[in-house]
Amino acid sequence: MIHLTADTHILLATEPADFRKGIDGLAYICKDRLSSNPRSGTLFVFINRSRTMVRTLVYDGTGFWLMTKRLSKGKFQHWPKSNNAINPVAAKQLRQLLLGNESSLFWEKLK
Repeated sequence: MIHLTADTHILLATEPADFRKGIDGLAYICKDRLSSNPRSGTLFVFINRSRTMVRTLVYDGTGFWLMTKRLSKGKFQHWPKSNNAINPVAAKQLRQLLLGNESSLFWEKLK
């Protein structure tokens, strides 16, 4: 099980990822495009092009976890955009994202 704590290192990919890629494809994106080690224990969070799904990839020391959240309706409207390929966030912010809390004040902190 993955536990999000204040010490969890979380990186959001600001550009959409191709969700046809599985664990190996997303791990390659972490290494090649995000210049990060996919086996570092960092939780990498990706969004799809239509902004209806979020995928997280994390290595727990024995293997990779790949988790998906697909919205029943609507989209993630305020996904952070920046000049960087990744945006670090706190566990509290990720929890709010996954629960659908997209208030403008919350998202301003991510930009």
